[in-house]
Amino acid sequence: MKLSIIIACYNGEKFIGRQLDSLANQKYKGPWEVIISDNGSTDNSLDIVRAYMDRIPELRIIDSSDGRGRAYARNIGAEAASGDAILFLDQDDEVAQGWLAAMGEALLRHDFVACRIDAEKLNEPWMQKSRGYPQKDGLQEYKYPPFLPHAMGCTLGIRKTLHEAVGGLDETYSTLDDTDYCWRIQLAGTRLNFVPNAVLHYRYRSRLKDIFRQGLEYSEENVKIYKNYLHLGMPKLEWKAGVNKWRLLVKLSFKIRDKGDMAKCLFLLGWRLGRVRGSVKYRICAF
Repeated sequence: MKLSIIIACYNGEKFIGRQLDSLANQKYKGPWEVIISDNGSTDNSLDIVRAYMDRIPELRIIDSSDGRGRAYARNIGAEAASGDAILFLDQDDEVAQGWLAAMGEALLRHDFVACRIDAEKLNEPWMQKSRGYPQKDGLQEYKYPPFLPHAMGCTLGIRKTLHEAVGGLDETYSTLDDTDYCWRIQLAGTRLNFVPNAVLHYRYRSRLKDIFRQGLEYSEENVKIYKNYLHLGMPKLEWKAGVNKWRLLVKLSFKIRDKGDMAKCLFLLGWRLGRVRGSVKYRICAF
């Protein structure tokens, strides 16, 4: 089975070399390629990528600047892929030793898989507090309200025929294209399988304002996905649950002792405000 690794790239000069270093050290018994789907970079990202073409033989760059966004870049990369299966990565993370072989083996047995996340290697302890340790021991649970499991897009592997059958990623989403993708595939009848021995070192935001903004953007789009999936079996939210979450945030704010506590509070504050903003934007009560 040939594997195609798709990396959506936009001004990634700071970290993309580290991701490519980690890929250059991978071993896999079958053929594989790396496709950099450039979404209009204006920095030195592509020069850095070209420097790795001798180390990663099937490394190529394609232009995805006609549209904007991660989902668009991933879809264009998938269209150009020559592999039987596709693996999505982000430009600022790093795959662990053995990641490629483990994902390739899993895709021989399953059509849709997700690897394990390690949040410790690339993040200082205070940064880890902001998001915790998602996808460390299994797929992520969607709890507000309870629905299907999901996984981060940068951890996913999928047979190309399945990707095409569901129409790829929904480009109307800016942050939750991966959650929607996971749910559409599962609702169409394919299970998402966790691969514990394939590990991705995931990088968190390192500035407090970016952590707050990420919580805000994720949460606003959570309202959009809530509205879109209500008619597909997602339970309805009760307004009292939102009130209780505001109360918990207030209590947490009185327990701030260090930068990690502050980061966690700012992410959650962004999350609560995003629910309000999303409720107004999408005209649905989802506080």
